[in-house]
Amino acid sequence: MLKAGIVGLPNVGKSTLFNALVANAQAQAANFPFCTIEPNVGSVTVPDQRLKILGDISSSKEIIPTRIEFVDIAGLVEGASQGEGLGNKFLANIREVDAIVHVVRCFEDPDVIHVSGSVEPIRDIEIINLELGLSDLAQIEKRRDRLKKSLRTNDESLLEDSVLEKLYLEIEKGGMAKNINLSIEEYDLIKPLGLLTNKPIIYATNLSEEDLCKGNNYSDEVAKIAAKESSEIIRISAQVESELVELGDLERIDYLEGLGIKEAGLETLIKATYKLLGLRTYFTTGEKETRAWTIKAGQTAPQAAGVIHTDFERGFIRAQTIDYEKFILAGSLVEAKNKGWLRSEGKEYLVKEGDIMEFLFNV
Repeated sequence: MLKAGIVGLPNVGKSTLFNALVANAQAQAANFPFCTIEPNVGSVTVPDQRLKILGDISSSKEIIPTRIEFVDIAGLVEGASQGEGLGNKFLANIREVDAIVHVVRCFEDPDVIHVSGSVEPIRDIEIINLELGLSDLAQIEKRRDRLKKSLRTNDESLLEDSVLEKLYLEIEKGGMAKNINLSIEEYDLIKPLGLLTNKPIIYATNLSEEDLCKGNNYSDEVAKIAAKESSEIIRISAQVESELVELGDLERIDYLEGLGIKEAGLETLIKATYKLLGLRTYFTTGEKETRAWTIKAGQTAPQAAGVIHTDFERGFIRAQTIDYEKFILAGSLVEAKNKGWLRSEGKEYLVKEGDIMEFLFNV
């Protein structure tokens, strides 16, 4: 399951956002640092209107969306990489996620204390990124020390050490591991380290209700940083999200329209995460169930089949495939076959967004 870690300085709205996104999560949200000690984990369904339409057409007994896991990681402070504020433990939690959602406070509120005394998004981002970098430098140093004994006799160790040196120099000057172009072989060598500055980042600018639609000067500053890093950025309001949880469907639509926005922050965040990680959705549908499956862009039909079960990938023969729009137009798989719209795709086929697939395989 896809996992995204929600990070930021204390009191930027992380736990409030987490509670709202997961709805029933019990993460404590309080106006003091370190209110979240253990990382809270919540799994949410990925909203996709196509699922119900497919399910209705196929008269499916069950509709199963794909899911994404959010991890609420306690607030980092300056010096976290040296253990300040229980920082080392929290940094270790970030190593396990696929993407980082960096919540940046972009609202003024005298009743909510800022750990640094004022709202300054650029400074806050620099503090977090510095701590991530310092933690990575320590990781790289430890790994290079372990490699020393095998450098003279092992070519792979020699290659890994040279890659680590490049990464160290980049991070030391304030850059990120993801700034370095690595070959697949080089990337595979350093992947086990889980370098924090190699994680894709989504900046979630936490705004007041009034600024949510158009943003403000603070969120504009974050947008410039995101563009420079080739990171994603979204506007979100933890307070608005927490209020949406209490509303019914029609009330939610009216409330969002009143704010001048089309979708809730959860949808916005999930879309940004999928875009950042290069993810795609394909579907299987029938009377038993209609289900969404998540794959990476560029994956082949056998690899997509392997997401369902490894046996499907090993014994893959071919995939009966039709794109979503044509399926809707046909009205059923049977009718799609009658019209000759159902394609037979082999092992080299690259699965596209919205493909509806039926796999043939040998057990």
